[in-house]
Amino acid sequence: MKIEQIYTGCLAHAAYYIVSDGEAAIFDPLREVQPYLDRAEKDGAKIKYVFETHFHADFVSGHLDLQKKTGAAIVFGPNAKPAYDALIAEDGQTFEVGKYKVKVIHTPGHTMESTTYLLIDENGKEHGIITGDTLFIGDVGRPDLAQHVVSDLTEEKLAGHLFDSLRNKIMPLSDDLIVYPNHGAGSACGKMMSQETTDTLGNQKKTNYALRADMTKEEFIKELLTGLTAPPGYFPQNVLMNIKGYDSFDDVMDRAETPMNAEEFELTANAAMPLVLDTRHDEDFAKGFIPNSINISLDGNFAPWVGEMIPDVKQQILLVTEPGKEEESITRLSRVGYDGVLGYLEGGFETWRKAGKEVDTVERVNIEEFKDLYSEDLLVFDVRKKSEFDSEHLIGAENVPLNEINKHLAEFPKDKKFYLHCGSGYRSMLAASMLKQRGWENLADVSCGFDCIKESDLPKSEYVCPTTLL
Repeated sequence: MKIEQIYTGCLAHAAYYIVSDGEAAIFDPLREVQPYLDRAEKDGAKIKYVFETHFHADFVSGHLDLQKKTGAAIVFGPNAKPAYDALIAEDGQTFEVGKYKVKVIHTPGHTMESTTYLLIDENGKEHGIITGDTLFIGDVGRPDLAQHVVSDLTEEKLAGHLFDSLRNKIMPLSDDLIVYPNHGAGSACGKMMSQETTDTLGNQKKTNYALRADMTKEEFIKELLTGLTAPPGYFPQNVLMNIKGYDSFDDVMDRAETPMNAEEFELTANAAMPLVLDTRHDEDFAKGFIPNSINISLDGNFAPWVGEMIPDVKQQILLVTEPGKEEESITRLSRVGYDGVLGYLEGGFETWRKAGKEVDTVERVNIEEFKDLYSEDLLVFDVRKKSEFDSEHLIGAENVPLNEINKHLAEFPKDKKFYLHCGSGYRSMLAASMLKQRGWENLADVSCGFDCIKESDLPKSEYVCPTTLL
């Protein structure tokens, strides 16, 4: 059976493409649909269906643009109530894509409309299951997202539904089926996903904690809910966009691809009061940036961090990028629903500098400089996740995870110098830029973060039992 996994590392997201006898289908597409159109054209195929496993929270799907451009039918599972034309399938319903068949298996739990699609090849053999966020490799979907949209859908209720779906719908299937999940390691849609992005169902029955055969429903609910961190704030907003609809990706690009010189950029910044987002590498940002801008570099998990740190997807944004990275920046913002880009600084930051405009910087120290400065009385903030900090950290450092920084601003002094670090410098520069934007000046960043601290002879905590990392 010809099935292609199209994986996007920044979002730890997998879409799927199947093609048979001149017909194709896409499962859980990203918002920019041209790559899917190109694949179908190359195969001489017409996209017949766009299958959605559920209303996604971590990205805006491309189903509406695919429908508009190809005439493909959008398919959701039972209980889905989109605000646009879509085919709401029944449990057990079968769709034909060329000589292949796609069977609907309703698997509520992550959300109530969550659906798994069983793939059947031209010979009638069951090949694999596209599981969405119902079953990951090493994990299952978190059951606490729907309550942020529908308050009655508590995480306990959904966890119970997920237990039933896994036991009654998934686990009875053949062990040789290939599991094709919607996400891999790094996604906030689960807590302990594997780096692998496919596996056999039989191996998952042996190794996935949530598929343990002797687990009771009560044990399942307890294990699933233990260690869940708060979901990113943009998740409910993306769910609503996927339910209600959104602007065409082409229209978003047309609005956002507006080049500005330094004067136009400054006038727009002063008039509209947008967020100035600098997507350059953290090293380049530290050496010089437009005052009050924040740094979220394209060279990391850009879209998820935008979603974590910019609360409103409707936020107006002005972009500063490396020349030639404007389209990529706009695209990756739109994947998570940030459609309010007003334009970008043509020529990048050098345009601003050459125009003689005001420039700000962030002090950075390398590991040798930091070692000379270090004492246990030195004020150091570690902005890594709590699980990373608990695993190992610099003696004397205080932990303020980056995604919680706005709740802990009072902990950062303005009358005493402090140092920030993360794992590599990416997150700590984001933190530094946000603090600078809010008026903190007496700070510095450790350029290569804990990656360098760990290899140095600086005093570090003892390793903590991995059970605290859940």
